[in-house]
Parts: sequence; C-alpha cells; structure tokens
Amino acid sequence: MKRISIILLSMLSLSGNLIAQASENSVEMADKLRADGKIWVVVAVIAVVFAGIAINMLRIDSKLKKIEKDLNIK
Repeated sequence: MKRISIILLSMLSLSGNLIAQASENSVEMADKLRADGKIWVVVAVIAVVFAGIAINMLRIDSKLKKIEKDLNIK
C-alpha cells in the first residue's frame, strides 16, 4: 500500500509540471472543446477510467493478500 501511495504522489507532483507546460502552447482542439463546454465531458471520462483502474488494482491487491494469507506466503 505504501508503494502505491508513493507512486500516486510522484505522479501528482509530475502532473503539475505538465499542466504548466501545456498552458504555454495553445491547442486549437482544446480551445474548441473548452468554448463548447465539452472539455468537462473529456475530463469526466478520463477521471472515470483512472478511478476504474485504481479500484481494479485495489481489488487485485486485496485478493492477492487473501491468497498469500491462505497459503502462508510472506
């Protein structure tokens, strides 16, 4: 669990730099989506996908811990 937390924190710290770089160069498609208000749909879809991946990883981790406990593997 600590490893996942460290990975998530490092990804969050790196994403701040990417957002700062993206604001320097304007992308025409993003401007059009932002003007139409559809950018929030894109953000919502990306958030749902990442949430699904995170939930799936946590489920797999808990199942793996249960199997390890049953087999007495440390």
